[in-house]
Amino acid sequence: MQKQKIILIAGVVLAIISVFMVKAYLDEQRQIIEEKAKKAVARIQTNQAAVLVAKQNIPKGTSMESDMFKPAVIPNQYLQPQAVTSADRITGMVTIAPIEKGEQITLSKLSQASRISEGGLAGATPVGKRAVTISVDNVAALAGMIKPGDNVDVIITIPMLEGTADGKQVAQDTVASLFQNVLVLAVGQQTGIIPAGPEAGRYKKQRKGEEAVSPLITLALSPQEANLIAFVQEQGKIKLTLRSPTDSAVEPIQTVNWVTLFQYLAPKHEPESASGEPEPEPEAEIEDITQEGEIEIYRGLKKEKIPLSR
Repeated sequence: MQKQKIILIAGVVLAIISVFMVKAYLDEQRQIIEEKAKKAVARIQTNQAAVLVAKQNIPKGTSMESDMFKPAVIPNQYLQPQAVTSADRITGMVTIAPIEKGEQITLSKLSQASRISEGGLAGATPVGKRAVTISVDNVAALAGMIKPGDNVDVIITIPMLEGTADGKQVAQDTVASLFQNVLVLAVGQQTGIIPAGPEAGRYKKQRKGEEAVSPLITLALSPQEANLIAFVQEQGKIKLTLRSPTDSAVEPIQTVNWVTLFQYLAPKHEPESASGEPEPEPEAEIEDITQEGEIEIYRGLKKEKIPLSR
């Protein structure tokens, strides 16, 4: 009888120990799972950002209200520069450019209402940008069709040094896309902003009487971009291309010179063999053998002379 009691007590003790061990194991596993979940959430938060997007099309000159935008979570690679993350930051501000439905709200398209009401260019300049005026002719300014609030691409024509076959450097005009999706702040003295109060009537009358197209275009550029365009103005020519207000994509664009123009006009087609696979082209074509023991070969549009070994 005594032996059975001992066995029973030992069984109860072992059961209690097993319960504690199972509980400890489950607590450990739960803690591990929670730690993994926290790391996963932190990793997701690191790669994403919460921003405000427009719930509707917001025209230029509209005072921002809380029912015009909503929060959204997007990957960091799609985050726009100066995207707004707090509603308190922009409530009461005024749009200086149209904002499309679903577009991220950015400070580059907003300004303080008190500054805009003054009608000054400083009030229209986005945060982090500089107002830079460039001189373009009527054709380069799209015959006067560019208006304040439009977005344009800046195309430049500058001479660039190219190496020749004989090792010399020659200047060749090259066309390149310098900036894309740049906000136009003003055309001449027109900023597109109507001042409030008694100045409004005089401003509208002045705008109505202006018939000449100004060759001066003021753009919103970063400080580094302002330095670049100042250099280009001294070295080459500037043209503008008008963008759709719904197109904000920035794409890689190849520079253009005589070589790329000829390649576009007469692209090379690789000959196919009997098996249907392209045959490799010879690296160089022998043009002539000179009296001095040299041969002239052409690599694309470049001519080179190579001495013959004897």
